Amino acid sequence: MELNVDLEREIPVLDWSRHLSERVEYMQSSAIRELLKLTQQQGLISFAGGLPAAEFFPLREIEEACRYIVRHEGAKALQYSPSEGHPPLREYLATSMHKYGVPAVPDNVLLTNGSQQALDLIGKLFIDPGDYVITESPTYLGAIQAWVAYQARFKTVGMDDDGMLVDEIEEAYKQVVAETGKSPKFIYALPNFHNPAGTTMPLERRQRLAEIADKLDLPVIEDDPYGMLRYEGEDITPICTFIPERTIYLGTFSKTLTPGLRLGWIVCPEVLVKRFVQAKQGCDLHTGTFVQYIAADICQRGLLKAHVRRLREAYRERRDTMLDALTEFWPDGSSWTRPQGGMFLWARVPEPINTEEFLKDAVAEGVAYVPGVHFYPNRDGGYHAMRLNFSYSPPHLIVEGIRRLGAALKRALEQQ
Repeated sequence: MELNVDLEREIPVLDWSRHLSERVEYMQSSAIRELLKLTQQQGLISFAGGLPAAEFFPLREIEEACRYIVRHEGAKALQYSPSEGHPPLREYLATSMHKYGVPAVPDNVLLTNGSQQALDLIGKLFIDPGDYVITESPTYLGAIQAWVAYQARFKTVGMDDDGMLVDEIEEAYKQVVAETGKSPKFIYALPNFHNPAGTTMPLERRQRLAEIADKLDLPVIEDDPYGMLRYEGEDITPICTFIPERTIYLGTFSKTLTPGLRLGWIVCPEVLVKRFVQAKQGCDLHTGTFVQYIAADICQRGLLKAHVRRLREAYRERRDTMLDALTEFWPDGSSWTRPQGGMFLWARVPEPINTEEFLKDAVAEGVAYVPGVHFYPNRDGGYHAMRLNFSYSPPHLIVEGIRRLGAALKRALEQQ
């Protein structure tokens, strides 16, 4: 039977806006994702994205894992799997994180589609329209984007070269209670190699944060995507070690294995696991089975540890190269953080320069970065700062990119 369909008729345009939820009005595009489009320009040196170096992706190890899995466990690896995640991978993560200081057991580990999904699930479980969350300022743009969609509001505390000024939390708490009559929902912190600031919170400040959270009866979201990428010093005890009953810890393979696998995880009190599973099932049922098998195979064979050692050496060199280039090429009055690890540093330029406006001059010079204002939830700072990524570009391009930025900054200052 043939359908009599007139494919030539004009299809009317539907006003979809009348059918969308109110939540859509609060959704924002990621400034970083938009800036990444610039990296397609030929000759542009990008310090904008949080990209790992593609030339270090463990292609051979992933290929070997894929072959083995398809041949020996293909039927299981291509099937639906538990919402909580692939059991051997959960066991590996629990064991490895326990050694790191995170109080994890397999039953309180949940696999997610990158840690970005974890942030979204937190918003879904905890945030009602108008609720406040306490964050550092600046803070991770992806968290802002995830929680604004749930109509969160942000009460921020400052930072210094040792990270969050935790003693400001109590005053922020009091302000929220006075305004709304209820408590903030949680504290969000990135203690290791902060994105975007590159700072690391010392042990004493972590302990103080735990004490304050306990006193105020607040949960803590401890976001730790870069913890394995330490280039100097010793690992510092995670916040969740001090208050495991009130901490949700987030990790990811995106910065160590590859971002394309989209594998992250949540460690939380077991009483919350069921709620996270329910929220996740409504999104995607479970994280991809096959990619979990790949990650488990690589981890169980000890290949991830060797790969991370290579990354540390390469990224340390790139960090040092950027720091040296900033010292050589940037104008007087500039300053920057010296990260102990991770992928970013936070650079401040002389105040006459607005980094959001200056970006067009930088792109004209063939360099991209992220203006600092995008990391301030209330857009109340960062106009004279920028986030610079040092992991993506090889050393010679880092030097050239910083040189170009320095020359453009000096010209801009002369024109003031």
